[in-house]
Amino acid sequence: MPVRWRDAMSRALYGPHGFFVADAGPADHFRTSVHASPAFATALLRLVSQVDATLGHPDRLDVVDVGAGRGELLRAIHQAVGVAVRVSARLSPDEPSLVAVRPSLAERVRFTAVEYANRPDNLPEEINWTAEIPEGITGLLIATEWLDNVPLDMAAHTEDGWRYLLVDPASGTETIGDPVSPADLDWLTKWWLSPASPPSTDSAPSPGVSGTDPTSGSESGFGAARPAQGSSLTARSRPGCPETPHSDYQRAEIGRTRDEAWADAIDKIERGLAVAVDYGHLRESRPVDGTLTGYRAGRQVPPVPDGSSDVTAHVAMDSVASAGAAVARCAYSLISQAEALRALGADGGRPPLSMAGTDPAGYVRALAAASSVAELTDPAGLGGHLWLRQPVGIPHEPGVAR
Repeated sequence: MPVRWRDAMSRALYGPHGFFVADAGPADHFRTSVHASPAFATALLRLVSQVDATLGHPDRLDVVDVGAGRGELLRAIHQAVGVAVRVSARLSPDEPSLVAVRPSLAERVRFTAVEYANRPDNLPEEINWTAEIPEGITGLLIATEWLDNVPLDMAAHTEDGWRYLLVDPASGTETIGDPVSPADLDWLTKWWLSPASPPSTDSAPSPGVSGTDPTSGSESGFGAARPAQGSSLTARSRPGCPETPHSDYQRAEIGRTRDEAWADAIDKIERGLAVAVDYGHLRESRPVDGTLTGYRAGRQVPPVPDGSSDVTAHVAMDSVASAGAAVARCAYSLISQAEALRALGADGGRPPLSMAGTDPAGYVRALAAASSVAELTDPAGLGGHLWLRQPVGIPHEPGVAR
């Protein structure tokens, strides 16, 4: 029986046997920044340290990962915190540290993974595991490729205006349903280009955006991701395969549920910083056919919501940002992953060739590190992510300094 896409995605992704609940988790099916390189966790540790300093080194510093998969990111940051503290303890006051971490951070930090799946057996006991975002967060909330899997409704523009698209969960076959609700119509009117307004064809990279409404001519410029280096898995990006749905009517992905999810996450923060990292687009460059697609076993597949594959759609990042800013009452920033990681010390620069003669082993290590960062910052792949950074109760700088 056909149902609305939001209901079909909810059951397919988070039901009793849903894609994100059963089996080994998303790492077996697609590649994210967390899986691509330890440099991602190292950069986030620097961000944790920045937020800690901005908050005045509180007695408890929360690090909350929403959509935690199987805890890979928090596991890496937890390990990095321990290493950084041990290194810091060995250094003299005059010696610089690559990662500035107060020795007390390991005792003050509280890790929380938010995920519907059961807790992995081998997860460090210092990492809490919960199905809901906790209240009263003081610290950093990170959501890496979470919002693109928040279920949403699809709409088609017909002669009668916007109507919901219904889907058969078993086959993926779509049919036209009822007119959209007033709330969804308001969202479409504000955040999705009308059928008479063609999207921009400019493919320039998106500039950094700060404020509460970045829709004034900014472009997303995201292309399809190439296969991830050193892996048979593919980074999720703009759908481009022939199997992506196409029709004679204009499709729209109603992002109101993502706005509500992000606003709710922001509301759980007392003081700190929230960061959403995801593939997304801005109002002036919404894809005409949408971005709905599926991933299974390292391959892009048709989006059939039967629970056997990931079903995902890119995020209307400007709409999400506006919803979060309304709760936080503070300006946000929206920049590319490449720019964000460079600001956190992951620039991907090649080591000087002269180093190969003086320190061959060090040169090889530095070259390998640069290669892994290059994958994270490649605008055609993982570097095409947008970073939405929303301060709550703290100054916009330096906690989100570029």
